[in-house]
This record gives sequence, structure tokens and C-alpha cells, in this order.
Amino acid sequence: MEIEFAGPVVEWRGPAPYHFVVLPPDAAEIVDEVKAAVAYWGVVPVNARIGETDFTTSMFPREGTWFLPVKDAVRRAELVTLGDAVDVVLTIDA
Repeated sequence: MEIEFAGPVVEWRGPAPYHFVVLPPDAAEIVDEVKAAVAYWGVVPVNARIGETDFTTSMFPREGTWFLPVKDAVRRAELVTLGDAVDVVLTIDA
């Protein structure tokens, strides 16, 4: 299953800052529909693409939606900074 959306890059501080793209409500609803088939430990494994950069990660639920972690290598390759709106192609193997 492939989902395309745009979302803001936000920061969530922990021991180190982490960057995420917040899924909009319509994309989050699609993930909610398939999460039972693919989730483990509460996260949903995905393949994602921002710009020309493909990466794998696991999304997790937060604040009524899903947060897609954006690796530092992806942010550097695509010149993405905090607050940018980015286009994402997300693939979930459901």
C-alpha cells in the first residue's frame, strides 16, 4: 500500500533531538486501517521516500496521528530543516 502526503518536519526532544514528519489526518486514517496487520510493539514499519532519498523506519502513534522519523542522513541529502513541509511517499507492506 502506498500513501502520498505532505507534512511539516517537527522536533521531539529526548536525550537527543529527533525529527519527524507528522502525518495529516487522511493519511493517518489509512495507517490506522492497516495497523493491526503490520504493527509490532505499537509501531508500523514502512519504506519512505522524501525527494530522491529512500529509507526504512518505523512510525509510531502520537497526539492522535502518526509520526514518521526522518533520519539525519535523509535530512542532509534532501536539505530538509525543522519546520519545512515535505512531500512523502510511504509504503506499508499490508
